[in-house]
Amino acid sequence: MTSRNPARAPRKTAAGQVPGRLYGIDAARGIALLGMMATHLLPTFESNAGLTPTWIGLAFSGRAAALFAVLAGVGLALSTGKQRPLAAGELSAARRGVALRALVIAAVGLSLGGLEVNLAVILVHYAVLFLCILPFLGMGLKQLCAWAAGWIVGSPVLAYLLRPWLLAAEPPLQLGHNPGWEDLATPARLVADVFLTGYYPVFQWMSYLLVGLAIGRLVLSKALVPVLLLAGGTVVAIAAKVLGVTAMEDWGGRAALEEVLNAPGYPLDSVLQVNLTGIRQEGSWWWLASAAPHSGTTLDLVHTSAVAAAVIGACLLLGRLAEWIDLDLLLPLRGAGAMTLTLYTAHVWVVSGFYLKPLPAGWTEDGMYFAQAAAAVLVGMAFVLLKWRGPLEWVGHAASQLGRGQLKLPR
Repeated sequence: MTSRNPARAPRKTAAGQVPGRLYGIDAARGIALLGMMATHLLPTFESNAGLTPTWIGLAFSGRAAALFAVLAGVGLALSTGKQRPLAAGELSAARRGVALRALVIAAVGLSLGGLEVNLAVILVHYAVLFLCILPFLGMGLKQLCAWAAGWIVGSPVLAYLLRPWLLAAEPPLQLGHNPGWEDLATPARLVADVFLTGYYPVFQWMSYLLVGLAIGRLVLSKALVPVLLLAGGTVVAIAAKVLGVTAMEDWGGRAALEEVLNAPGYPLDSVLQVNLTGIRQEGSWWWLASAAPHSGTTLDLVHTSAVAAAVIGACLLLGRLAEWIDLDLLLPLRGAGAMTLTLYTAHVWVVSGFYLKPLPAGWTEDGMYFAQAAAAVLVGMAFVLLKWRGPLEWVGHAASQLGRGQLKLPR
């Protein structure tokens, strides 16, 4: 509702920002989107016998997707009362809105699952995470911190115990592809894959949304909070990674896992640095001591959550700087971050068009990435400046408003 009193209307800066708006959150989403696109389009390993990790793999693998998930929790906190969670009727309405929005995201994800594409689509798992987090939306900061800590410690252990049983089934309860509409015909297999045996195991990834909810319950507009997120996140991220590397390299973890794998010459050291997906983590408790990307261990969850917190803190600080110098420094990133569902969907669709096909003459992997990244930034900026929602964001917003009972139909 717009104020009719000019004295009470929000003051806009010359750059178009409204003071107090958390543009840093959208900017962080933009970073997550561009980072995920980088891991999809650019090599994470060098094409040599040892599979030497590239800087893309070392920088973004596991971290970009985790940032995306943590920001989902932050967004949910901001839309359900910020530091004062909603209660009673308002909370029930908000939950209905989140649930209907999740169904929109799931429908998009299941549709993308029908494409032939060599990348793991996160949207179905993302939607299920939205549904699973519903009971936690009414919790305050202390409760969320306790739940997040418990989930980060406990879920990897339970997953380690359950995965061998699910994979030993005949056929194994693992899809081996992106969930699509046809997988609804085998619900047990679909649920097992989405929660435990797939690329983005919801069971452990609930940790990210709980961390995000806790971050969103902080008073993010206070000057000190972004500094604490940046500094604390950086320290915790480094500590978790150092502990994981020490366990693998100095305490005998990697040697023990190589014996379990019994695959001489397998570049486990490189895989532990970039992506543990595809390895059946069973037969040794040492698997739980690594901090490898996409391992879903406690140290991995702590490291990637802390990186996400640091990125969010840095973006919020840049947003403060932008207000201070009256220049929208974050526009390129926050534009893309304001319509990630539409841009991510378009990205997957474009990549599918080149599946098992050579790139156009004169194009390289680097060129393909920078072209798509530039398109995402430019389209996002245009939509923000025009004050438009992305097409899929509009549908998701309408579903959320419908669930809350606030949808205004045209007369």
